[in-house]
Amino acid sequence: MLTRWEGIFCALWTPTDENGALLEKTLKTNLEFVVSNGVQGLLALGSTGEFPHLDVSARRKFLEKVLARCGGLPVIANISDIRPGVVAELGRFARAHGTAAVAVLPPYFFPLAQPDLAEFFIRAGEAAQLPLFLYNFPERVGNRISLETIGAVADRVQLAGVKQSGAEFDYHQPLVEMGRRKNFVVLTGSDTRLPEAMGLGVSGCVSGLANAVPDVMREVFLAAREGPSSTEGRAARRMRQLGELVDRLEFPLNVAAVMEARNLSPGPPKSVLSEATKERYRLLLGEVRRLFQDWKLV
Repeated sequence: MLTRWEGIFCALWTPTDENGALLEKTLKTNLEFVVSNGVQGLLALGSTGEFPHLDVSARRKFLEKVLARCGGLPVIANISDIRPGVVAELGRFARAHGTAAVAVLPPYFFPLAQPDLAEFFIRAGEAAQLPLFLYNFPERVGNRISLETIGAVADRVQLAGVKQSGAEFDYHQPLVEMGRRKNFVVLTGSDTRLPEAMGLGVSGCVSGLANAVPDVMREVFLAAREGPSSTEGRAARRMRQLGELVDRLEFPLNVAAVMEARNLSPGPPKSVLSEATKERYRLLLGEVRRLFQDWKLV
């Protein structure tokens, strides 16, 4: 079945206990909330899902659970890893279990020449034999995906799109222009700037904050489809307000605080936190909860 890659794709949180085991009941509750609030699809095991904390078996188990409870929505599986063999293994697993597409970040830590990066992506696409999303997030991985690399990948495997995250907001424009020539879409990771991104031609958003406010994000998307005036709409103003608050705490811990403010459980943190950061978390949680009370979301 041909998937329309547009709308809000929730970058799912991965709730685990203190020992790293998946909290299945919590995942079920959180997924039901997201799916019932009008998102168009899901991204499993992305940056918001804190995939580097999970071993391969945990990633496979999480993907299975999401696919079983996705309500028929298309699921994109992030299969990124520094090891090409793991990327290929996860790609084959995703295909065997009915995933709609896969996403791949550049390998992290080591610098990589662009021709080698293109080959890395092509091998991932060939292993998965699924529509492929290139996932550009240079602040996280240290390697930026160039336009030339994207074009080379699009010429050799089925490139469904590019997910553009990070500080380089203006990069959306040339990506969209290339997508029109090469027949792929661009999804933004800038959930608090979605109307601006859609004004540049992106088809939707992969949103971490959609774990907590999928209803607000859907309202932003629907308004943005109507034209430039959407930036002044209620939902867009709300997302800007929320963005000003969440920027006070590091990602993805800020997403956990916003989820908790909406009475959803993120589970315990996967990283060691100082008392100072725990206090900043509590402060953000309180501020967002008051905001949601004003909006009558809780």
